[in-house]
Amino acid sequence: MRPGDDPSPGLVAVEDHHPQTAAVEDHHPQAAATRLGPTHSGQAAETAGGSASRHPIRSEEHLLTARHAVRAATLDVGFTLVDQTRVVTAASELVRNAYIHGGGGTLTIEVVRRADVRGLRLTVTDHGPGISDLDAAFTDGYTTGPGLGHGLGGARRLMDDFRIHTAEGHGTTVVATRWTTPP
Repeated sequence: MRPGDDPSPGLVAVEDHHPQTAAVEDHHPQAAATRLGPTHSGQAAETAGGSASRHPIRSEEHLLTARHAVRAATLDVGFTLVDQTRVVTAASELVRNAYIHGGGGTLTIEVVRRADVRGLRLTVTDHGPGISDLDAAFTDGYTTGPGLGHGLGGARRLMDDFRIHTAEGHGTTVVATRWTTPP
C-alpha cells in the first residue's frame, strides 16, 4: 500500500516522516490502523526482478533461518557491516513479534532498487490478533509479553522506510526497507 491508496472505508493511512510525531487517524472504531514510517523520498521502490524469497515463521528454528536469510541478503545487496547489523536486528525483532504475538507468519525478503540505490525490503505478515494500540506499541518499554518492549520502535528506527498495517482480529503486516546509501 502506498500513500494515497484507499485501503478500506474508515481507514486513513498516515505518512510518518518523523517517528515521534505521527498519529494514526482511525475514523471507525474497528477500522485497521496503518502507519507509514519515516521515508526519505517520495520515490517508489521498484523490485529487482525475481529476487524475492519467502520464509515461514512458525517455530524457534524458523526465527534463526529467517535471520540467516536476511544476513545473506544484506551481503548480496552490499550493505556495510553496520547496516547489515541494523537490518538483521530489525528483522529479528519483527519475526519474533510475528511468532510470539501473532502466532507465526511469513517473512518476505525483496531486493529493491530506486534510481541507482539498492535496498532490502522486509515484509513480515501474521494473522494474529493485531495491535490494538499502535501508539503504545511504538513506545519504548511497552510490552504485552516478557520482553523489554523495544522491538517495534527499535525496528522502525533501524530501517529507512517503515510501514505497518494492523487490524484487531485480522493480523499485522510490517513493511520495512533499508537502502545501501541514503536516498
